[in-house]
Amino acid sequence: MRKLLASILLATGLLALADVAEAQCGNVSIAEMNWASAGVAAHVDKLILEKGYGCTVTLVPGDTIPTFASMNEKGEPDVAPEFWVNSVRTALGTALAEGRLIQMAPLLSEGGVEGWWIPKFLADSHREIKTVADALKHPELFPDPKNPARGAIYNCPSGWSCHVSTANLFKATEAEKAGFDLIDPGSAAGLDASIANAFEEKTGWLGYYWAPTAVLGKYDMVKLSFGLEHDTAEWDNCTSVPDCPAPRINPYPTSDAFTIVTSAFPKKAAVAMDYMGKRQWDNRTVGKVLAWMDENLGTNEAGAKYFLETYPEVWTAWVSPEVAEKVKAAL
Repeated sequence: MRKLLASILLATGLLALADVAEAQCGNVSIAEMNWASAGVAAHVDKLILEKGYGCTVTLVPGDTIPTFASMNEKGEPDVAPEFWVNSVRTALGTALAEGRLIQMAPLLSEGGVEGWWIPKFLADSHREIKTVADALKHPELFPDPKNPARGAIYNCPSGWSCHVSTANLFKATEAEKAGFDLIDPGSAAGLDASIANAFEEKTGWLGYYWAPTAVLGKYDMVKLSFGLEHDTAEWDNCTSVPDCPAPRINPYPTSDAFTIVTSAFPKKAAVAMDYMGKRQWDNRTVGKVLAWMDENLGTNEAGAKYFLETYPEVWTAWVSPEVAEKVKAAL
């Protein structure tokens, strides 16, 4: 009887220790990618994993290609919070199939979005404009600052891949024949300034931009439809090719942005796997956070704290009430 009782007590103790071990979180490394939205996401993860789950988190500098290579070949860092998969889709598929990496929630719930946009104040006053074709009927609403008799479509800066695709779409839509000029803003700052000026002067603006960004967090813009589905083959063979002789109208692709973790992450932080599977935010929220950072010269860490303090209705849905209270207390 004593031996049986001792065995029961031992088994109970081992189970208790196992439960404690399972509930603990170890050392975790997270890639702090070198663009703002991903950098903020890394610090959000750090705060929630440390304060909510008791992990010890180290942030390491990251970028898409080198971070993927390191995670795939060396198993480090453990987490890439905002991983844009298009550039390594085939290699990532192999890594997922072979179990080296695990794909979690899409951090950007709408993906990375590109397109031609107009100010919302103009869309509200001209409700007939829903598509690019609609906008091209009204060059007078989008005056070229240097030649107001013609309309303007703003391209992204020379050297960016979108500079090529936007030029091809300008040609495909026959925008020049419709009375528009294609404007090279010269730089990212020049493109941003053109949007800021349009809002300050309450004049029309039409051109390329992308989300999530601080500019679209600050200025309320509406993306116009090209009226067709994206054609990947056409994009690869013509839309994205410089000086394609006969481009066709083809919407920009949506870029998938998922959280990727290594196969070792569930062993180190099993308690946080549910969080990683739920964590996602929309481009408008991200844009608002980035706009706050831009206006306040905020760091990624400051942006993460601003997000957690300002949007609890978003992030508390990712965690249990107990974890949420721990994070709020730490803030």
